[in-house]
Amino acid sequence: MASETARDTDAPRGLTRRTVMMLLAGGVAFAALAPRGALAMDTAEARALIDRAVGEINGVINSGQSETAMLASFEQIFARYADVAIIAQSALGVAARQASPAQMAAFTRAFQTYISRKYGRRFREFIGGKIEVTGAQQVKSFYEVISTAYLRGEAPFEVRFQVSDRSGRDLFFNIIIEGVNMLASERTEIGALLDARRGNLDQLIADLPALG
Repeated sequence: MASETARDTDAPRGLTRRTVMMLLAGGVAFAALAPRGALAMDTAEARALIDRAVGEINGVINSGQSETAMLASFEQIFARYADVAIIAQSALGVAARQASPAQMAAFTRAFQTYISRKYGRRFREFIGGKIEVTGAQQVKSFYEVISTAYLRGEAPFEVRFQVSDRSGRDLFFNIIIEGVNMLASERTEIGALLDARRGNLDQLIADLPALG
């Protein structure tokens, strides 16, 4: 998933102005998305969820499948372990409040394909390597599961999954790869795509799957 946003940090691994801005935007997104009240899940359950997801991701990146088959597998993993509806709502931002239920459902389906392909290509860069879960911790009203990505010929780097049970199931609602915050960067990117279509959400829904 070689997204343009992700590639912005491929060279320098430290914080950049762009990364800081995205992290600040992500903080706003978390405030809106964070589950309210007591958590039913615990740290061990959050880690177990990501252990399973990472195991499946590792299986796909080293399966030798074609890119098309790998991206289809990544979409299945994303649908199984990610809170797609919450991520899509966050990415759409203010426009989500103005969308009809039918538009929101259609956007969520299109967004699932878009984000799976985008991050599938990012994970596809890990071929020959692996992701290993190293720890988990509670962060206010959600859990963060920390993992390390090992790639051939590169220094290891951190991948964080943020997990909650807000939707009634244990699911991750954000990924942070080398400091690049998915929620923050996708809100910026989807906003730009919508602006380019003069706010026409139906046109964005039609175009989105091919943009991943």
